[in-house]
Amino acid sequence: MEKNELIAKINETLADEFEVEVSDITPDANIKETLQLDSLSLVDMVALIESEFGVKIQGSEMVKVQTFQALYDFIAERIA
Repeated sequence: MEKNELIAKINETLADEFEVEVSDITPDANIKETLQLDSLSLVDMVALIESEFGVKIQGSEMVKVQTFQALYDFIAERIA
């Protein structure tokens, strides 16, 4: 999967799950603010990413991922 395809799939998956517009998801946007995540929905997001993209994520790793660009890079590294 090319990176642009991956980004589109991530954006669509998160927009559907958290009921936001895909256009609200930009590379430099803060994930928690954009998706209005609390600690429980953050866990939901991690589980969704793990099942959708077949990656394993440790809680300590997610703390470092603040923006969508960081998330794209993180997932791309794991599935490469």
